[in-house]
Amino acid sequence: MRPDPQDRERAARHSTLVSVAVNLGLSLIQIIVGLWAHSSGLVADGVHSISDLVADFVVLAANRISHKAADQDHPYGHMRFETAASLMLGALLLTVGAGMLWSAALKFHAPQLIPRVHQAALWVALCAILAKESLFRYMRAVAHRVRSSMLAANAWHARSDAASSLVVALGVIGNLNGVPMFDPLAAAVVGFMVCRMGWRFGYDAFQDLVDRGLSSTEVEALRTTLSQTEGVVNAHDLRTRKMGDLVIVDAHLLVGSHISVSEGHQVALQGQQRLRELHAVTDATIHIDADHDDEISNLGLPSRQLLLRRLNALLGEDALRLEHLLAHYLDGHVELDIMLPSGAGDLAQRLLALPTLDKVPRLRVFVQQAAAPEQNRLNES
Repeated sequence: MRPDPQDRERAARHSTLVSVAVNLGLSLIQIIVGLWAHSSGLVADGVHSISDLVADFVVLAANRISHKAADQDHPYGHMRFETAASLMLGALLLTVGAGMLWSAALKFHAPQLIPRVHQAALWVALCAILAKESLFRYMRAVAHRVRSSMLAANAWHARSDAASSLVVALGVIGNLNGVPMFDPLAAAVVGFMVCRMGWRFGYDAFQDLVDRGLSSTEVEALRTTLSQTEGVVNAHDLRTRKMGDLVIVDAHLLVGSHISVSEGHQVALQGQQRLRELHAVTDATIHIDADHDDEISNLGLPSRQLLLRRLNALLGEDALRLEHLLAHYLDGHVELDIMLPSGAGDLAQRLLALPTLDKVPRLRVFVQQAAAPEQNRLNES
């Protein structure tokens, strides 16, 4: 069952505002203390926290847009704005990580200029670890509850901050113990971690934007759901593409070869309903195929209108109307059913005596039974 859209929006807004408050406080403290304590690693971690702030505002904006109803320009809705936001988050992480690596590389060229850091940097780094890990666990729980990949991306962004703060703490400890290179080295490790996280989220979001389908296991689950729909012989030619955290499905359903158009449509509606109820499907296009249907050989078969003209040319005065004919296009031929009103027994005999029509090896004639007097009185009343 897919989560309620309003619940998703409320959860995204609330969790993101919590993240904004935490990151705003941490970034200010880390940068101020980092500059005062001469810790490049702590400053880098503070800049990373600022990138989280930007990410949070991107998430808030995307969350607001993605829950808009479908319109003329976006007939499938706006859910892919979430995917676009995840792509932007990935690009942001890559940019921030690259900047950290560049800053650390400059420090390595002049190691003698690396200052000794103050012990206050260690305490700030330890507090940052605790705050960011707590934020990660909270946001991951919310993302899992509402099944939002965008919120999951933002949660792991917070986890990358917690890991980076741990590295910074280790770098500060090394610097305090007489190895100055540990501090810029910690900043470089943080930069690498941020780049790796940005690549992963950016790549996944890009794949979804270019219509990556579901895994074979997920597609098989959809196929099973459709195949178990009443009236379906089997489901085939399933294609999927992601729309944010939801899925769009195209599928062919094989049904009985002699059912009516309205019954085939009913089977398709039931299949669509089951997909929406049991899977995170936002839209499904169902094509109905008749059993024993050879699509290629059926292309050259005569239309119902043409068959009507051929029959009427043979019948003369007893002309039929189009609604009398029901045609079944199967395996390169047409099976033709003719429905006649009551009292048309003589016409039925004439039809059965006609020579075989081209491409119509089977012709069946049905004559409506005369209604009982009670039924006639009921209809008149």
